[in-house]
Amino acid sequence: MLSRFGKTLSLTVLLVVVLLQSTVVWADPKTPLNQENKVEALLSDKNTPAPAKTADAAFAVSNAKYATSGIFDQDTVIKLAKQLASKPYVAPDEALPDSLKNLTQEQYQDIHFRQDAAIWKNQNLPYQLQLFHRGFYFKQLVELALVRGNQASHLAYNSDYFETGTAFNQALPKNDIGYSGFRLHYPINRKDYYDELLVFQGATYFKALGKGDNYGVSARGLALRTADPMGEEFPFFKAFWIEEPHADSNLLVIHALLDSPSVTGAYRFSVRPGDNTQMDVEATLFPRVDLDKVGLAPGTSMYMHSLNGRQNVDDFRPEVHDSDGLLMLNGRSERLWRPLANPKTLQISAFMDNAPQGFGLIQRQRNYGAYQDLRAQFETHPSLWVEPVGNWGQGSVILTEIPTQSEIHDNIVVFWRPMDPIRAGSEYRFAYRLSWGDEPSVKPGTITVARTASGRADISKPTAKRLFVIDYQLNGGQRPATMPDPKVQASSGSIDNVVIRENPHNGGYRLTFQFDPKDAQVAELRAELQFDAVAGAEAVTSGKTETWLYRWSR
Repeated sequence: MLSRFGKTLSLTVLLVVVLLQSTVVWADPKTPLNQENKVEALLSDKNTPAPAKTADAAFAVSNAKYATSGIFDQDTVIKLAKQLASKPYVAPDEALPDSLKNLTQEQYQDIHFRQDAAIWKNQNLPYQLQLFHRGFYFKQLVELALVRGNQASHLAYNSDYFETGTAFNQALPKNDIGYSGFRLHYPINRKDYYDELLVFQGATYFKALGKGDNYGVSARGLALRTADPMGEEFPFFKAFWIEEPHADSNLLVIHALLDSPSVTGAYRFSVRPGDNTQMDVEATLFPRVDLDKVGLAPGTSMYMHSLNGRQNVDDFRPEVHDSDGLLMLNGRSERLWRPLANPKTLQISAFMDNAPQGFGLIQRQRNYGAYQDLRAQFETHPSLWVEPVGNWGQGSVILTEIPTQSEIHDNIVVFWRPMDPIRAGSEYRFAYRLSWGDEPSVKPGTITVARTASGRADISKPTAKRLFVIDYQLNGGQRPATMPDPKVQASSGSIDNVVIRENPHNGGYRLTFQFDPKDAQVAELRAELQFDAVAGAEAVTSGKTETWLYRWSR
């Protein structure tokens, strides 16, 4: 299985630290610097310092164009993004010394950040910062700066931060080649140990953990032309500004500058670790062209198989996935649960909505017995819930399911697409909250889908008919006095043998039905449990019974 580094960019393949004084020098607050002039200077090639000629000079003169030392405020990155959008796109710098150009995965992973070199390690702060070297998949130069108060200080590359083993046995560069990303550590599981909490590396990918979690689902800053025949465009976080945390707070703030041929953007991430780690994201986009195939708040995950879809599976593990379903809370407060699939052909589903309340890729099955994988520990992989801030208006939650035969590939993508294009030359602002950990809590009495399974409908012989089994669970509260009336629909084919019964093992219900696809290649299935208005009034109200959705495909 690939490490988290290899999986970070697998979607591309599938679809087509002690602060060293010599490296960071805090800007003199007495130095006059006009903010507007600074932005213009940063974007002018003639103001770029010449490459350092000696090892000593490498840390005195920086090649940075964006994350430079100087005055920093909440509008700095927004101004940079706006100015950058007015200029022709320039591809990110991938130039590397010969020793780093063609690294294997083994060689790249042999370049380790020194644990004793962690930024803020000896400052009694709640976070520690570690840096990622460039090379292998991660050749693009990322600029970093640290922010203290209103002063930013460029964090230049320093080979002393790293150590190597036997797989990579060459000298590391001495000039400022930048980094490929960073990770943050925080004592989330116990007070005396700084666990890895958050990673930014590769394009606009990032991922985080709640308490007790292991890495699974990823997020991205922006999605452009996902699964489009013209090819997907991957924006890139080319610079970060990381604010120094305070000893008496668990808040950490990160700023990022996004760039791509179609758009630039300024992002602000406010991170608070916990049982569910929360990230408040504020973004401002400056399109160079009309964005009609844009995805906001994208999440990326892996789904191989579960009890719903094990045809032709040759695997000792019952289930293999980082997420098993898409949960949506739409603008009408209806809860929708859509189990994921690993289809034979590319499938794209759109769920139209107005002012969505939330959506996300959920790892609902949290029991080791469902996976039986001691290494991957899928039951500990977090869910990722997106909660829009304000009214996002009309649009659709877009789910893309990509066929894959390997769990090293992230083959699931979900995001919000506004109904109207984001016009070139405009300024588009939006905000949302990400929650990494358990799925959103529900009120007592809410009935949710606990499990989906399917198989052939005739146990005596092969048949095209499919049997679907949906287990519902009651989350606290009192079960209604009468049984619900199940309503099952299919856009193509036919439904029969619909049966609902109580499930004594979870206190909920089991719904079974048979689906005959007939000549259909694709069919949209929908199941609802409807309760008598009187008998179920105390336990079940509108919006408290989850609606099950599924796309069947050949």
